[in-house]
Amino acid sequence: MIGQLIVLFAGALSIAALTVMIGPAVFHYHLLQTNLPVGSAELIHIERAYRDALALALGVGLVVSLLAAGLVTWSLARRLRQTLHGLAWAVDELSRGHYSTRVPSVGAGTELDSLAATLNDMAARLDTVEEHRRQLLSDLAHELRTPIATLSAHHEAMADGVIEPDSAMPILASQTVRLSRLADDISEVSRAEEGQLPVELRPLAVHDLLASTLQEWEERFETAGVALRREMALRHSPTIQADPDRLAQVLGNLLSNALRHTSPGGIVTVSATTNASTVEIAVTDDGEGFTAEDSSRLFERFFRADSSRTRENSGSGIGLTISRALVDAHGGTMAAASEGPGRGATFTISLPRATADR
Repeated sequence: MIGQLIVLFAGALSIAALTVMIGPAVFHYHLLQTNLPVGSAELIHIERAYRDALALALGVGLVVSLLAAGLVTWSLARRLRQTLHGLAWAVDELSRGHYSTRVPSVGAGTELDSLAATLNDMAARLDTVEEHRRQLLSDLAHELRTPIATLSAHHEAMADGVIEPDSAMPILASQTVRLSRLADDISEVSRAEEGQLPVELRPLAVHDLLASTLQEWEERFETAGVALRREMALRHSPTIQADPDRLAQVLGNLLSNALRHTSPGGIVTVSATTNASTVEIAVTDDGEGFTAEDSSRLFERFFRADSSRTRENSGSGIGLTISRALVDAHGGTMAAASEGPGRGATFTISLPRATADR
């Protein structure tokens, strides 16, 4: 506001000074072109009248202009200050961890409104991250509670002589392994989401990848009474730039998930299709499926579509999270679809084809 007022007053003084120096001199020059004698009373009166009229008009005009410009400047400065105050308040609230804070749009200009919208978007993302963090802590507490309770109960039982150490050792060992596996799971998913899992890309034929992976899983599917099929609608095997071990891990997670959710007598199908720039590998089962509400959370850490399942019969709930992170590291995408509970599910991996293979 002060800076704007300084500019206004400087402009007013400049206009006044230039008008006073130039106007009377030009007017006097033109008067001399008339037939009035120099120094006559008429000539002096006309010049005095011109100076008085010029001074009055210039003074009134400058005062009105300064008042109008000052009012506009004050109004704009007030709106700008309110907007910046709101932005500063929102940033301060966010720095305190109040991620539900939002900045209302005050119409202070496209740039500031855009800044407010960007800040609100950032706040929404932080709010989502915080919600996921709280959910993760809740999930971890739930995952840890059962093995810790089991260990505590058996230790107390051994101390009281209710059970013999030899009888309790298998349970204590299994729960210890469970805790160790949970720690490894947490470390693995954290590294995956941070992009720290090493991926060594090299040319890989899709046929070879699927053949080796399915051969590894055939026996387990046969034991479970679930048919494992492969469908390849390809004339030749496309090539992708990939890490064979990491992609085998992804497919293994998907096949394990399909086997876990498919009843004996069911069918799991692995298929591959191509288009101009990508290869799509799909794992389809006719098992339990999932709801539309669950589809948006399938790739979250420790999420299970059926919350009644225990860790022993449903896995740790991070396989899909790690799988998607690995597919992202390959420059691809991963999606899940289901027509509803009891109607099966399809998980699709889309990977870019090798440049020489296109």
